[in-house]
Amino acid sequence: MLPSMEEPLALLVLITFVVTVSGSSSGPAISKPGCPDKCGNVSIPYPFGIGDGCAASSRNPFFTVSCNNSFQPPRPMFIDKSNSIVVEVIDISLEHGEVRVYGDVSYYCFTSNTTISDNYTAGFNMEGTPFIPSATRNRFTVIGCNTLGLIGGTHSNSDLYIAGCYSYCQGINSTSDGAPCIGMGCCETTISPNLNDFAALLINRSSVWSFNPCFYAMLVEVGWYSFRRQDLVGHLGFIKDRATRGVPIVGDWAIRNGPCPNHGAESPKDYACVSTNSYCVNASNGPGYLCNCSKGYEGNPYLPEGCQDINECELRKQNIKYKGLYPCENGRCRNTQGGYICKCRIGTRSDGTNTGCRPVLGQGEQVAVGVCASVVVVISLACLLIMKLQRRKHSKEKDEYFKQNGGLKLYDEMRSRQVDTIYILTEKEIKKATNNFSEDRVLGCGGHGMVYRGTLDDNKEVAIKKSKVIDEDCREEFVNEIIILSQINHRNIVRLLGCCLEIDLPMLVYEFISNSTLSEFLHGNDSRSLIPLDLRLRIATQSAEALAYIHSSTSRTILHGDVKSLNILLDDEYNAKVSDFGASALKSMDKNDFIMLIQGTLGYIDPESFVSHHLTDKSDVYSFGVVLLELMARKKAIYTDTSNEKKSLSHTFMLMFHQNKLQDMLDIEIVDDKVMVVLEKLAELAIHCLNPEGDARPTMKEVAERLQILRRLHMQLVTKTHPIQAHCSYGGPSVPVPSEEMGYQSMETAKLVLDVDLAR
Repeated sequence: MLPSMEEPLALLVLITFVVTVSGSSSGPAISKPGCPDKCGNVSIPYPFGIGDGCAASSRNPFFTVSCNNSFQPPRPMFIDKSNSIVVEVIDISLEHGEVRVYGDVSYYCFTSNTTISDNYTAGFNMEGTPFIPSATRNRFTVIGCNTLGLIGGTHSNSDLYIAGCYSYCQGINSTSDGAPCIGMGCCETTISPNLNDFAALLINRSSVWSFNPCFYAMLVEVGWYSFRRQDLVGHLGFIKDRATRGVPIVGDWAIRNGPCPNHGAESPKDYACVSTNSYCVNASNGPGYLCNCSKGYEGNPYLPEGCQDINECELRKQNIKYKGLYPCENGRCRNTQGGYICKCRIGTRSDGTNTGCRPVLGQGEQVAVGVCASVVVVISLACLLIMKLQRRKHSKEKDEYFKQNGGLKLYDEMRSRQVDTIYILTEKEIKKATNNFSEDRVLGCGGHGMVYRGTLDDNKEVAIKKSKVIDEDCREEFVNEIIILSQINHRNIVRLLGCCLEIDLPMLVYEFISNSTLSEFLHGNDSRSLIPLDLRLRIATQSAEALAYIHSSTSRTILHGDVKSLNILLDDEYNAKVSDFGASALKSMDKNDFIMLIQGTLGYIDPESFVSHHLTDKSDVYSFGVVLLELMARKKAIYTDTSNEKKSLSHTFMLMFHQNKLQDMLDIEIVDDKVMVVLEKLAELAIHCLNPEGDARPTMKEVAERLQILRRLHMQLVTKTHPIQAHCSYGGPSVPVPSEEMGYQSMETAKLVLDVDLAR
């Protein structure tokens, strides 16, 4: 659930698409015997099919295609009868596992500041289909003046995602036809892979209706849309002129019933790669796999005997190059299964490959060969020279990137300030540490980049963050931030150990934390272990102390910007380690900084920052309040209730709290009459953090102090009622028995301090 906002207009537009992508396959037997292989001009290869028994509907009903003959030529459609949704198919590719379809465009049009004349909302849920939107082939695009577009969705693992962009212009004359969509009249942003559905939010200034009456939001194929002034001026002009059938959307499909079987293992009964000359490859977007024909074969690997031998010799007769080569040039070609053999004619000899034969030379020809050999030597020397120049150029580029990313400044700082805690690694060392960025080293993928597990030469394990992009305006401050982050020495913050600066997108090296995230610990499906209240309070207190430290105890305020349970790591002793603040706040934000592109996590976003587009320390406080709710309720920030309806934890918790139904929201594992005073004060603190007005929220330092008091109060209650259990622990060192040295000598004193503190 997105937080509500007080704006001139806040419109929630669901834009969910069944996605797909390009290119139709050619070759023999692409459909099942007796089944049509085309609908109009579009090829329909199996596992897709037209009509009963022609598609792999037992694997997924969405493999069935309906051919609408009311058009000329006929048009193929995906039809979801349960939701009355029809999507037109543009083409289907077996080789790439892609489909392209026409998707609807959501729009809102105005005839005055407050009057909506036309609007349309597109919606579809892709959960349960074989389709996932392509993150590389699509862009979320917003068209309009003074319009903020947000796209949010759900990953297949139920994690939530949100991203967006802001489009602005002072008037029609401030825009130009063909301009890139970087904010002037239109904007675009990438989407996350492995998404099941989408929701888009449009927030616009309706005061521009006189020259820009309509606003649009769409997921569209990369390169399809180019900006025109006319799209801003005309009433529904974009829809009528350029998107009469919709806009092309690219998506990935796969067999979504598990990965490829291990090499040498017996194939499962429902294995889709049934052709004898085929092989399996895991899908690049989402779970599942695709089938390909083996080298030297073509056709449909999803059909028995669907992959047929390619007759390379016949292709030569037709003067067709096979993969850029003429088989057996100057020789005789004999086709074999999956390949071919060359036989040389009399007067020729084999050159040791299948590509051809060369003639046996006479005396005069040998002279010519000698000249040719000299030419070859000269060309070889020239190639060596070019390679040397290329190496020099590559080395020069590394030096330029190093200077551009502030490497020389970092060296000066290391000498003058004696900064000796930072590793400066080369690109070669990074590749060696990550086994050339091997997939099995991936720890996670977020909106800012990929995180890899690496091992340095001294066998030290590290986490290496490879960024997707860095703002050019931030490069000048990049080294300053590295120095600041390197000086952070807090036991509950993941330390920055080093960086690599000799590449275009600099990489950061962090200490490696071996245990799970707090999100996985609380909500993981592997096991539902008992988590005692004292451990939850310890994790909350340590996390709050870490955030308070970066807010107020460093030489320069650092804002996290993406506080959530997924960014709180746990070590082997279940101590909290706050992570990922360096990437999400490379630039410290002050009250005048405007956030044009908003990225965050649904359920944790501060509604005040969401509306004002300003990030503050109180934004972190709001997000941490949601984390406190997760610890108390053991529910996700966006969770599914017993009626299978998705709800916002912050909204539901506050509603139940004010109705005096706190116990209904608490995790039953920690509900105990003896400690209810602690749970009530903890809930009050969380509600205080979630105040809609940032100025009314406590600081992180105040939150940490109150959590420390609650820990002491809880331990006094436990010690008083169960003195033998005072030293209980959870996979780590024992929790100390409270004493007068911990601050408060009685339970009554602690409660009094809390009451006064929370009332401030």
